[in-house]
Amino acid sequence: MALNIGILASGSGTNAQAMIDKAAAGLLDVDIRLVCSNRPGAGVLERARAAGLPHLTIDHTTFASRAAYDRELAATLRSHGVEWVVLAGYMRLLTSDFLAAFDGQVVNIHPAILPSFPGAHGGPDALAYGVKLTGCTVHFVEEAMDSGPIIIQAAVPVTAGEELENLMARVHRMEHRIYPQALQWLAEGRIQRKGRQVHLAPASPARPTLSPDGPWLVWPPLEEGF
Repeated sequence: MALNIGILASGSGTNAQAMIDKAAAGLLDVDIRLVCSNRPGAGVLERARAAGLPHLTIDHTTFASRAAYDRELAATLRSHGVEWVVLAGYMRLLTSDFLAAFDGQVVNIHPAILPSFPGAHGGPDALAYGVKLTGCTVHFVEEAMDSGPIIIQAAVPVTAGEELENLMARVHRMEHRIYPQALQWLAEGRIQRKGRQVHLAPASPARPTLSPDGPWLVWPPLEEGF
């Protein structure tokens, strides 16, 4: 059964595009009910328009408080039949009321290997620290920033002295693979949370998985098509 999702994004929407493309290719079983941005003119809105998807802007600057904005946002998503909220470069913290409205059904992508380097500058912070591996994390969203249980992570090597732009391009390429994979696992009902532990049930029938070895390390391993 398709996962009814709403995508929230503040910027260009490359992760949203990866989901759109995987869904169009028949690899990702989602129904994108709404693409919403808090910023008028965000690139993600044009991506949604080009794909023929429902899209709109709810400008956060027109609301008196974060709580008022989130109430309107939650009501709008629900009115479009959204069951799972997918944060794809959404640069706002969600209130407890919003998270209660979609209890346990909000996911996010973070451009670092959590719990290291949480926050809005995870990629630059990792590079500045001098790590030898960085990467990205798909996780459930809780009220504390970047704190929720982890679904899947990917690591990429860091070359000493490399430019941030080059490093983040490689991180983003992995984001575009692991985020759709995580959503597909959710669509198949294979994800189970036990406290902070996230368990992935085997596919039935079993599907080929890609080797995690090589310049990238992904765990759990990606499946064929991702």
